[in-house]
Amino acid sequence: MRKDTLILFATRIIRLFCYGFLSVVIALYLSEAGFSEKQIGLLFTFTLAGDAFISLWLTTTADRFGRKRALVIGAVLMLGAGLVFTLTNNIVVLMAAAIIGVISPSGNEIGPFLSVEQAGLSQLIPNEKRTKVFAWYNMVGSFATATGALTGGWLAQILQGNGWAELESYRFVLMGYAAGGFLLLVLFMGISPAIEVARAASKEKHTLGLHRSRNVILKLSALFALDAFAGGLIVQSMIAYWFHETFGVDTGTLGGIFFGANLLAGISALLAAPLANKIGLINTMVFTHIPSNMLLMLVPLMPTLPLAIGLLLLRFSISQMDVPTRQSYTMAVVSPDERSAASGVTAIARSVGASISPTLTGILFSIPALFNAPLFLAGGLKITYDLLLFREFRAVKPPEESREAVKS
Repeated sequence: MRKDTLILFATRIIRLFCYGFLSVVIALYLSEAGFSEKQIGLLFTFTLAGDAFISLWLTTTADRFGRKRALVIGAVLMLGAGLVFTLTNNIVVLMAAAIIGVISPSGNEIGPFLSVEQAGLSQLIPNEKRTKVFAWYNMVGSFATATGALTGGWLAQILQGNGWAELESYRFVLMGYAAGGFLLLVLFMGISPAIEVARAASKEKHTLGLHRSRNVILKLSALFALDAFAGGLIVQSMIAYWFHETFGVDTGTLGGIFFGANLLAGISALLAAPLANKIGLINTMVFTHIPSNMLLMLVPLMPTLPLAIGLLLLRFSISQMDVPTRQSYTMAVVSPDERSAASGVTAIARSVGASISPTLTGILFSIPALFNAPLFLAGGLKITYDLLLFREFRAVKPPEESREAVKS
């Protein structure tokens, strides 16, 4: 079990490093390849929408089909997408690869990995340690994203400084993404059956792999979709593009910005566990997320680059405290044989929500007067999500909080 836990943490680190590595340059690569802002937004929408359908299939069947098999297929799709994006800039081929493969324009999780890995981790650890383990799982992922963003940005900058054309330097970064997919494939092949779950006998109707917890998960999914739609307006690639266009920031500096941002995000995820022990999972999710998004809305109002970076970093210092708590809460309120499906359905809802908004951001970016609008819109919608979540779920307690209430 310890070996499997270490493998799942290692795959998280490699994958998020690759996502961060790619996120700083992917929009710049597509722009240099001749894509318009609207086309870039549309391609990212296809990427996220395709991920939603592939992930829905894999995560809702993983508890029956096999969690290890689902992870292996995801690694193959990541490797394939990385190779296609490296070898061609034909928009039709890229659209197809974006729909079928796994590629992250945001620097955040994409594909079936998160849902299946967390279901596996929940199988390996007791309830009382779940939020803490998820906090560490998110922290190492954020650190990996930060390191990847720094490495990808500076690698492209160094290559260009040594005479490489911009397009070729970005393409070299894409080759690294494909190599990460191959490493994941090797590691997932070595995982044991301990992450699998024995299906409980149930006469209840199953929908998308769910039975007892179907209504709760569908309600959570609707709220998570709203939050993800707002987040899709400001995917890391688009924020990098915003800084590049607003302040003329180069790729090396962009890598540094997102290194610091994701480092702070990782620390904030780790701090979520002790805070959740004191005030509860739902309260931690809501009361840290609202101020984070108020800070986001202030970023475009800053007149100078240092002030804009400072507010962005301050925002990231509390922005991820809702993530391990949200994931732990989802695992807590479902049966063990629903965990992959529950995490998958909520993740798919987030992917669907996020898949629509980059196109809108691309359109808004193409209108000078509305260039800052995505940041304002994202912050406002996220705060709306927080208020709705608190209203609907503050009384629905996970097992560990229910036991504490009984003891007291």
